[in-house]
This record gives sequence, structure tokens and C-alpha cells, in this order.
Amino acid sequence: MTFTHAQRARCEFTDRKGNWSGRNIAAMVVGFVLFWPLGLVLLYWNITGRDIKDLPAAARGLWSKVSNRGASTVGDEDNIVFNEYQDTQYDRIREIKVEIEERAKRFRAFRADAKRRKDEDEFNRFMASAPLSDNGNG
Repeated sequence: MTFTHAQRARCEFTDRKGNWSGRNIAAMVVGFVLFWPLGLVLLYWNITGRDIKDLPAAARGLWSKVSNRGASTVGDEDNIVFNEYQDTQYDRIREIKVEIEERAKRFRAFRADAKRRKDEDEFNRFMASAPLSDNGNG
């Protein structure tokens, strides 16, 4: 891969003096305005020549190291039996969810049918109690 003189100069400047792009400076200013320790972290990040967009991934990695320090995670993600068990449980949950949705659909249909029957019964009672007059006025 070949670089132009400007790209090479920018890389050398970035490596020596930090990464002072507009986005990094803006993030640092916002960091100082919101919470000054955050601004100091972003200032250090800029001075070391890293880009601000790499900070979230680095923070997640550091957090996972700190949070998993006391727990043993060797082989947890490679346990085939546990993964199969987990998959069957997820499948069971999906089946239950589908069953609940079907029951809800049937219940809505039942309620609509019941309302229709109630309305029809009310209409028939009305018609029985107030027949049309045949005198030509109505």
C-alpha cells in the first residue's frame, strides 16, 4: 500500500503528537462540558494518538476484563451441551409465544362473534317490540 506525502506526514504527526482531528477535539470539549473526568479521559485518548471512535470498544473490553476477573469463564462458551440446552429452551419459549398469540387471536374472534350475536339479539328484540306501521307514514 502506497501513501502520498501528505498521508505519510499526517500519520507521522498523529503518531508523535496525538490524534487531533475535528471529531476528537469536539468530543473532548463536550466531554469537559458534561463531566470533566470524561474530558480528561478523552484528552489522554487524543494525546496517545487514538481515534475517539475506537474508545467505546476499548471501554467495553476493559469493562469485560474487570467484570470477569473473579469468575472463571474457561470453556463456558464452548460447552456444546449447555448451548444445546439453551437452544431448546429458546425454542420452547418461541412455541409458547406462538401458542399465546394463537389463543389471543381466537379470543378476539370469539369476542367479535359474541358481540355480533348480542347485537343481533338486541336488534331482533327491537324489531319485535316496535314493528313497522303499514299506514304509509313510515
